[in-house]
Amino acid sequence: MAVLLKGAYAKLWLASGMSSFGDGVTLAAGPLLMATISRDPAVVAGAVFAQQLPWLLFSVFSGVLVDRVDRKSVVAAASLARALVMACLAVLVWQGWVGVAAVYAAVFLLGVCTTFADNAGQALLPSVVHADDLSRANAWLNGVRMVGNQFGGPPLGGWLFTLGAALPFGTDAVSFLLAALLMAALRRGGRHEQTAQPSSAVRGSVRQDIATGARWLWNHRVLRMLAVVIGLMNITYGGAFAAYVLYARERLGLTDVGYGVLLSATAVGGVIGTLSVSRLEARFGPAPLLRTGLVVETLTHLVLAVTRVPWVAAVTLVVFGAHAAIWSVVSVTLRQRITPTELRGRINSVYLLFSMGGFAIGSLLGGMVGHAFGVTAPFWVAFASMTVMTAVAWRIMTPAAFTVQDPEESKHPVPQER
Repeated sequence: MAVLLKGAYAKLWLASGMSSFGDGVTLAAGPLLMATISRDPAVVAGAVFAQQLPWLLFSVFSGVLVDRVDRKSVVAAASLARALVMACLAVLVWQGWVGVAAVYAAVFLLGVCTTFADNAGQALLPSVVHADDLSRANAWLNGVRMVGNQFGGPPLGGWLFTLGAALPFGTDAVSFLLAALLMAALRRGGRHEQTAQPSSAVRGSVRQDIATGARWLWNHRVLRMLAVVIGLMNITYGGAFAAYVLYARERLGLTDVGYGVLLSATAVGGVIGTLSVSRLEARFGPAPLLRTGLVVETLTHLVLAVTRVPWVAAVTLVVFGAHAAIWSVVSVTLRQRITPTELRGRINSVYLLFSMGGFAIGSLLGGMVGHAFGVTAPFWVAFASMTVMTAVAWRIMTPAAFTVQDPEESKHPVPQER
């Protein structure tokens, strides 16, 4: 880790951790704010859907932009825009002017910025670390995001909300501002990144660029499989957790602070998964890890559907967090190693369209199911769906499937910036 935390990667790592910490604060405070405005699961889940909707609307366009301009600048600009959005929301809450429409608008704009920031960040990473360090670099990035987003941030967010409803959103604005400054320093420091992006002479229209990325991903058997599976998984996950704050209050009987602490349980597992993923992948390979992840996700929904005991839910979320971290690192690293440099933004955008778009669709459906049948109903639907999905995906995720090497990989060497 000491070798990695130098130069450009150190700034990228710190910026990611800073913004993730602020996001963790809002992760707890946002649903609490919505719960003070409405106790309707559909309305609460609507805020989650509004934040994820930009992945359906703008994901593929963000990929084209990321492949055309300096990726560091995209992350810096998106972080600055997110700081402005959260500062405006904090002022609205402080003045007592906030309502459902204002929250929906704020989280939607936040989601738009996130589509560009996340896509550019994933596409940027292979240019700031050596190819041999990609797995560890992704693991530590995932770890700092987990710690900030689900371990450090949520308890603070719940506590700050009890002190003043505007405080957590102001804190998030500051975190994004600091992340933007770190990325600006990364943009100025060291050699300029050579991303092998297409020149204006060969660059097609936006539609052509999108089609090129989509075709490349769909024609790659391994990446197509991962995109479809994560899309279906996130539909069930988004549906189950869309109104999680109401589940924690009504089913588990937790306070606002207790809800924030429960969210942190996932991060505990995330840290465990982050610390172990490199060794586990080296010993077992990606197929057994991803197959195990399918089983863990299925059983998570079952346990949360039946339990009323907070510590049982917490332990379940620790195991789920470990699975989520391992799955993320394995799939992202595989995608970065396979994808040609000049296509990375577009391939990421199509993959994230499946992933985050699935979460958005699931959030909308989960809110409707929860409104009609109660807060545990989305977990039962998710369990049933994941049972079927695991049976189908298990036969596809064989070790042989992950040994296929893309023939274009040798034709598109990835330049490294150390």
